[in-house]
Amino acid sequence: MGQSAEFGKFLKVMRARLSPEDAGTLESSGSRRVPGLRREEVARLSGVSTDYYTRLEQGRNIHPSKAVLESVARALRLDAGEQAHMMDLLEHCANSASSPGPVQKVRPALRQLLDAVGDVPAMVLGRRADVLAGNRMAQLLFADFASLPAPERNLTRWIILDPVAGALFRDWKTVAAEAVGALRMDVGRHPNDPQTNQLVGELAVHSDHFRQWWAGHRVASRSAGTVRLHHSIVGDLELNFETLSLPDDPDQLLRVYSAKAGSPSSDALTLLSSFGEVGTQAEVKEPARRDDS
Repeated sequence: MGQSAEFGKFLKVMRARLSPEDAGTLESSGSRRVPGLRREEVARLSGVSTDYYTRLEQGRNIHPSKAVLESVARALRLDAGEQAHMMDLLEHCANSASSPGPVQKVRPALRQLLDAVGDVPAMVLGRRADVLAGNRMAQLLFADFASLPAPERNLTRWIILDPVAGALFRDWKTVAAEAVGALRMDVGRHPNDPQTNQLVGELAVHSDHFRQWWAGHRVASRSAGTVRLHHSIVGDLELNFETLSLPDDPDQLLRVYSAKAGSPSSDALTLLSSFGEVGTQAEVKEPARRDDS
Protein backbone atom coordinates (compact mmCIF):
# COMPACT_ATOMS: atom_id res chain seq x y z
CA MET A 1 0.00 0.00 0.00
CA GLY A 2 1.32 3.39 -0.96
CA GLN A 3 1.40 6.30 1.45
CA SER A 4 0.19 9.82 0.76
CA ALA A 5 0.55 13.15 2.48
CA GLU A 6 -3.26 13.32 2.60
CA PHE A 7 -3.27 10.18 4.75
CA GLY A 8 -1.09 11.89 7.36
CA LYS A 9 -3.16 15.09 7.23
CA PHE A 10 -6.31 13.07 7.79
CA LEU A 11 -4.87 11.37 10.88
CA LYS A 12 -3.80 14.74 12.30
CA VAL A 13 -7.24 16.28 11.86
CA MET A 14 -8.97 13.23 13.36
CA ARG A 15 -6.57 13.34 16.32
CA ALA A 16 -7.13 17.06 16.85
CA ARG A 17 -10.90 16.70 17.09
CA LEU A 18 -10.74 14.22 20.01
CA SER A 19 -10.42 15.34 23.61
CA PRO A 20 -8.81 13.06 26.21
CA GLU A 21 -12.22 12.64 27.79
CA ASP A 22 -13.78 11.59 24.47
CA ALA A 23 -11.02 9.03 23.92
CA GLY A 24 -11.25 7.66 27.45
CA THR A 25 -7.75 8.66 28.48
CA LEU A 26 -6.81 10.36 31.72
CA GLU A 27 -5.92 14.03 31.47
CA SER A 28 -2.19 14.30 32.03
CA SER A 29 -0.64 17.08 34.05
CA GLY A 30 0.64 20.25 32.42
CA SER A 31 -0.75 22.43 29.67
CA ARG A 32 -1.61 20.95 26.29
CA ARG A 33 0.14 22.58 23.34
CA VAL A 34 -2.07 21.01 20.70
CA PRO A 35 -5.84 20.57 20.42
CA GLY A 36 -7.14 17.08 20.92
CA LEU A 37 -5.01 14.05 21.68
CA ARG A 38 -1.24 13.93 21.61
CA ARG A 39 0.50 11.53 19.26
CA GLU A 40 1.72 9.43 22.16
CA GLU A 41 -1.83 9.09 23.43
CA VAL A 42 -3.10 7.82 20.08
CA ALA A 43 -0.10 5.48 19.86
CA ARG A 44 -0.85 4.08 23.31
CA LEU A 45 -4.52 3.56 22.49
CA SER A 46 -3.55 1.91 19.19
CA GLY A 47 -0.97 -0.40 20.75
CA VAL A 48 1.96 0.91 18.68
CA SER A 49 5.03 2.92 19.52
CA THR A 50 4.96 6.71 19.40
CA ASP A 51 7.69 6.66 16.76
CA TYR A 52 5.66 4.33 14.56
CA TYR A 53 2.51 6.44 14.82
CA THR A 54 4.53 9.61 14.17
CA ARG A 55 5.83 8.09 10.96
CA LEU A 56 2.24 7.34 9.94
CA GLU A 57 1.28 11.00 10.36
CA GLN A 58 4.40 12.13 8.53
CA GLY A 59 3.50 10.04 5.50
CA ARG A 60 6.59 7.86 5.68
CA ASN A 61 6.76 4.92 3.31
CA ILE A 62 5.76 2.25 5.79
CA HIS A 63 3.25 -0.54 5.38
CA PRO A 64 0.95 -0.89 8.41
CA SER A 65 -0.97 -4.11 8.78
CA LYS A 66 -4.76 -4.26 8.68
CA ALA A 67 -4.78 -4.94 12.42
CA VAL A 68 -2.77 -1.76 13.11
CA LEU A 69 -5.04 0.32 10.91
CA GLU A 70 -8.11 -1.02 12.66
CA SER A 71 -6.54 -0.19 16.03
CA VAL A 72 -5.78 3.36 14.88
CA ALA A 73 -9.34 3.73 13.60
CA ARG A 74 -10.72 2.63 16.97
CA ALA A 75 -8.39 4.97 18.84
CA LEU A 76 -9.49 7.91 16.70
CA ARG A 77 -13.17 6.93 16.98
CA LEU A 78 -13.60 6.79 13.21
CA ASP A 79 -17.00 5.82 11.86
CA ALA A 80 -17.36 3.36 8.97
CA GLY A 81 -17.16 6.08 6.29
CA GLU A 82 -14.10 7.69 7.86
CA GLN A 83 -12.34 4.35 8.20
CA ALA A 84 -13.06 3.53 4.54
CA HIS A 85 -11.69 6.94 3.54
CA MET A 86 -8.55 6.34 5.60
CA MET A 87 -7.98 3.06 3.76
CA ASP A 88 -8.55 4.75 0.39
CA LEU A 89 -5.96 7.40 1.20
CA LEU A 90 -3.43 4.75 2.13
CA GLU A 91 -4.08 2.41 -0.78
CA HIS A 92 -4.10 5.02 -3.55
CA CYS A 93 -0.64 6.43 -3.57
CA ALA A 94 -0.27 10.19 -3.96
CA ASN A 95 2.24 9.55 -6.74
CA SER A 96 -0.43 8.02 -8.94
CA ALA A 97 -0.84 9.30 -12.47
CA SER A 98 -2.41 12.72 -12.76
CA SER A 99 -3.77 12.37 -16.29
CA PRO A 100 -7.52 12.91 -16.75
CA GLY A 101 -9.67 9.82 -16.47
CA PRO A 102 -11.92 8.59 -19.29
CA VAL A 103 -15.01 10.63 -20.10
CA GLN A 104 -17.99 9.11 -18.31
CA LYS A 105 -20.96 8.24 -20.48
CA VAL A 106 -24.48 7.22 -19.55
CA ARG A 107 -25.81 4.08 -21.20
CA PRO A 108 -28.88 4.64 -23.45
CA ALA A 109 -30.92 2.19 -21.38
CA LEU A 110 -30.20 4.23 -18.27
CA ARG A 111 -31.40 7.39 -20.00
CA GLN A 112 -34.59 5.54 -20.88
CA LEU A 113 -34.99 4.64 -17.22
CA LEU A 114 -34.70 8.31 -16.25
CA ASP A 115 -37.51 9.16 -18.66
CA ALA A 116 -39.58 6.23 -17.42
CA VAL A 117 -39.61 7.65 -13.88
CA GLY A 118 -40.43 11.06 -15.28
CA ASP A 119 -42.99 11.91 -12.58
CA VAL A 120 -40.22 12.21 -9.98
CA PRO A 121 -36.82 13.95 -10.17
CA ALA A 122 -33.97 11.59 -11.04
CA MET A 123 -30.38 12.09 -12.16
CA VAL A 124 -27.18 10.18 -12.83
CA LEU A 125 -24.12 11.42 -10.94
CA GLY A 126 -20.57 10.59 -11.93
CA ARG A 127 -17.15 11.26 -10.48
CA ARG A 128 -16.99 14.24 -8.08
CA ALA A 129 -20.83 14.50 -8.39
CA ASP A 130 -20.75 15.58 -12.02
CA VAL A 131 -24.33 15.57 -13.33
CA LEU A 132 -24.16 13.17 -16.29
CA ALA A 133 -27.90 13.09 -17.01
CA GLY A 134 -31.20 14.15 -15.50
CA ASN A 135 -34.86 13.87 -16.36
CA ARG A 136 -37.30 16.72 -16.92
CA MET A 137 -38.41 16.81 -13.27
CA ALA A 138 -34.83 17.08 -12.02
CA GLN A 139 -34.36 19.98 -14.41
CA LEU A 140 -37.50 21.71 -13.13
CA LEU A 141 -36.70 21.14 -9.47
CA PHE A 142 -32.96 21.88 -9.50
CA ALA A 143 -31.30 23.23 -12.64
CA ASP A 144 -30.88 22.59 -16.36
CA PHE A 145 -27.37 21.23 -15.98
CA ALA A 146 -27.19 20.15 -19.64
CA SER A 147 -27.38 23.80 -20.71
CA LEU A 148 -24.44 24.82 -18.52
CA PRO A 149 -20.78 24.84 -19.63
CA ALA A 150 -19.21 21.44 -19.00
CA PRO A 151 -17.11 22.49 -15.97
CA GLU A 152 -20.26 23.77 -14.24
CA ARG A 153 -22.28 20.56 -14.61
CA ASN A 154 -21.46 19.51 -11.08
CA LEU A 155 -23.96 19.12 -8.26
CA THR A 156 -21.52 20.05 -5.49
CA ARG A 157 -20.44 23.20 -7.31
CA TRP A 158 -24.05 24.18 -7.90
CA ILE A 159 -25.08 23.59 -4.30
CA ILE A 160 -22.22 25.66 -2.88
CA LEU A 161 -21.86 28.50 -5.37
CA ASP A 162 -25.29 29.10 -6.90
CA PRO A 163 -27.53 31.37 -4.78
CA VAL A 164 -30.58 29.60 -6.22
CA ALA A 165 -29.42 26.42 -4.47
CA GLY A 166 -28.85 28.37 -1.27
CA ALA A 167 -32.49 29.47 -1.36
CA LEU A 168 -33.82 26.07 -2.47
CA PHE A 169 -32.36 23.89 0.31
CA ARG A 170 -33.95 24.79 3.64
CA ASP A 171 -31.08 22.99 5.42
CA TRP A 172 -28.44 24.32 3.06
CA LYS A 173 -25.46 24.04 5.41
CA THR A 174 -26.18 20.38 6.13
CA VAL A 175 -26.67 19.54 2.45
CA ALA A 176 -23.60 21.49 1.37
CA ALA A 177 -21.38 20.01 4.08
CA GLU A 178 -22.44 16.48 3.08
CA ALA A 179 -21.68 17.27 -0.56
CA VAL A 180 -18.18 18.39 0.45
CA GLY A 181 -17.77 15.20 2.49
CA ALA A 182 -18.72 13.09 -0.52
CA LEU A 183 -16.17 15.01 -2.62
CA ARG A 184 -13.54 14.17 0.02
CA MET A 185 -14.29 10.47 -0.40
CA ASP A 186 -13.96 10.79 -4.18
CA VAL A 187 -10.53 12.39 -3.72
CA GLY A 188 -9.49 9.45 -1.56
CA ARG A 189 -10.46 6.96 -4.25
CA HIS A 190 -9.02 9.01 -7.13
CA PRO A 191 -6.09 11.11 -5.91
CA ASN A 192 -4.47 13.75 -8.12
CA ASP A 193 -7.36 13.94 -10.55
CA PRO A 194 -6.91 17.23 -12.49
CA GLN A 195 -10.63 17.97 -12.80
CA THR A 196 -11.18 17.37 -9.10
CA ASN A 197 -8.23 19.57 -8.20
CA GLN A 198 -9.65 22.33 -10.40
CA LEU A 199 -13.06 22.00 -8.75
CA VAL A 200 -11.61 22.06 -5.24
CA GLY A 201 -9.54 25.12 -6.09
CA GLU A 202 -12.53 26.99 -7.49
CA LEU A 203 -14.69 26.19 -4.48
CA ALA A 204 -11.92 27.17 -2.07
CA VAL A 205 -11.52 30.54 -3.77
CA HIS A 206 -15.22 31.40 -3.75
CA SER A 207 -16.62 29.83 -0.56
CA ASP A 208 -15.57 30.40 3.05
CA HIS A 209 -17.81 27.51 4.09
CA PHE A 210 -16.09 25.18 1.67
CA ARG A 211 -12.62 26.10 2.96
CA GLN A 212 -13.71 25.40 6.53
CA TRP A 213 -15.34 22.06 5.71
CA TRP A 214 -12.48 20.95 3.47
CA ALA A 215 -9.89 21.72 6.14
CA GLY A 216 -11.90 19.58 8.57
CA HIS A 217 -11.44 16.49 6.35
CA ARG A 218 -15.05 15.54 6.92
CA VAL A 219 -16.29 12.60 4.86
CA ALA A 220 -19.87 11.65 4.05
CA SER A 221 -21.43 8.73 2.24
CA ARG A 222 -25.17 9.01 2.97
CA SER A 223 -26.97 7.11 0.23
CA ALA A 224 -30.52 7.77 1.42
CA GLY A 225 -32.38 10.33 3.47
CA THR A 226 -34.74 13.28 3.41
CA VAL A 227 -34.21 16.74 1.97
CA ARG A 228 -36.32 19.82 2.73
CA LEU A 229 -36.76 22.34 -0.07
CA HIS A 230 -38.46 25.66 -0.73
CA HIS A 231 -39.08 26.00 -4.45
CA SER A 232 -39.74 29.45 -5.84
CA ILE A 233 -42.76 28.20 -7.83
CA VAL A 234 -44.43 25.46 -5.77
CA GLY A 235 -43.28 26.29 -2.24
CA ASP A 236 -42.17 23.82 0.44
CA LEU A 237 -41.38 20.17 -0.29
CA GLU A 238 -40.03 17.30 1.78
CA LEU A 239 -38.59 14.60 -0.44
CA ASN A 240 -36.95 11.26 0.22
CA PHE A 241 -33.91 10.36 -1.86
CA GLU A 242 -32.26 7.06 -2.68
CA THR A 243 -28.82 6.83 -4.27
CA LEU A 244 -28.02 3.56 -6.02
CA SER A 245 -24.59 2.48 -7.23
CA LEU A 246 -24.64 1.05 -10.73
CA PRO A 247 -23.03 -2.43 -10.82
CA ASP A 248 -21.41 -1.94 -14.25
CA ASP A 249 -19.83 1.37 -13.20
CA PRO A 250 -19.32 2.01 -9.46
CA ASP A 251 -18.36 5.61 -10.28
CA GLN A 252 -21.91 6.30 -11.51
CA LEU A 253 -24.83 6.76 -9.13
CA LEU A 254 -28.56 6.91 -9.81
CA ARG A 255 -30.31 9.33 -7.44
CA VAL A 256 -34.11 9.45 -7.28
CA TYR A 257 -36.24 11.87 -5.25
CA SER A 258 -39.80 10.99 -4.25
CA ALA A 259 -42.61 12.21 -2.03
CA LYS A 260 -45.02 10.27 0.16
CA ALA A 261 -48.19 9.48 -1.77
CA GLY A 262 -50.98 11.89 -1.01
CA SER A 263 -48.73 14.33 0.81
CA PRO A 264 -48.51 18.08 0.13
CA SER A 265 -45.04 17.44 -1.29
CA SER A 266 -46.49 14.95 -3.77
CA ASP A 267 -49.04 17.56 -4.82
CA ALA A 268 -46.23 20.10 -5.19
CA LEU A 269 -44.31 17.77 -7.53
CA THR A 270 -47.44 17.29 -9.62
CA LEU A 271 -47.89 21.06 -9.81
CA LEU A 272 -44.25 21.54 -10.76
CA SER A 273 -44.62 18.99 -13.55
CA SER A 274 -47.65 20.84 -14.89
CA PHE A 275 -45.66 24.06 -15.13
CA GLY A 276 -43.24 22.35 -17.48
CA GLU A 277 -46.06 20.88 -19.54
CA VAL A 278 -47.78 24.21 -20.14
CA GLY A 279 -44.61 25.84 -21.41
CA THR A 280 -43.42 27.72 -18.32
CA GLN A 281 -40.37 25.51 -18.02
CA ALA A 282 -38.08 28.43 -18.84
CA GLU A 283 -39.53 30.42 -15.98
CA VAL A 284 -38.78 27.62 -13.53
CA LYS A 285 -35.20 26.99 -14.59
CA GLU A 286 -34.06 30.47 -15.57
CA PRO A 287 -32.59 31.50 -12.15
CA ALA A 288 -30.30 28.45 -12.18
CA ARG A 289 -28.48 29.87 -15.22
CA ARG A 290 -27.16 32.73 -13.11
CA ASP A 291 -23.55 32.48 -12.02
CA ASP A 292 -23.10 34.88 -9.15
CA SER A 293 -20.02 33.14 -7.80
